[in-house]
Amino acid sequence: MTKNPTNQSTSANPHHFVQEAPVTGVPINPQYPQQNYTQPPRNVPWSTGLCDCCSDLPSCCLTCWCPCITFGQIAEIVDHGSTPCGVSGALYALIGILTGCPCIYSCFYRSRMRSEYMLEDRPCNDCCLHFCCEACALCQEYRELKNRGFDMSLGTIFIFIFILKKRNTLF
Repeated sequence: MTKNPTNQSTSANPHHFVQEAPVTGVPINPQYPQQNYTQPPRNVPWSTGLCDCCSDLPSCCLTCWCPCITFGQIAEIVDHGSTPCGVSGALYALIGILTGCPCIYSCFYRSRMRSEYMLEDRPCNDCCLHFCCEACALCQEYRELKNRGFDMSLGTIFIFIFILKKRNTLF
């Protein structure tokens, strides 16, 4: 006795076999759940605009008067602490003094920050943005890191100690 598709016995035709679909290697009706791999988001917008400098007035003033401090703080976070704030800030100031164009150094950190956080490349590319409006670009990067939860005040303490040590007024 053979069984038909409804799993009932058939006694009328003992040679009646249920023919199954040929095996082709491609599932007709997959019984396994589909795995959905989500791609990380691309081109995430910045948390603040490029010209929103006055939304954080203290950092705006600090960046306008001493951009090396703001840059040092940004660089320390983007480097994951491997380069101290004071070293990055001093190198930024030195490049600014020697070339008159510190954006040569700072635009690379914006590019690294954008790729790490998948931020959009707007309104123009990183080097052009830093060349045309260095202070606005630094302020936007500072606000972005601050809005992502980084404590931006830590680097400032280290840079002031670095400056005071160089003047021999401390220690």
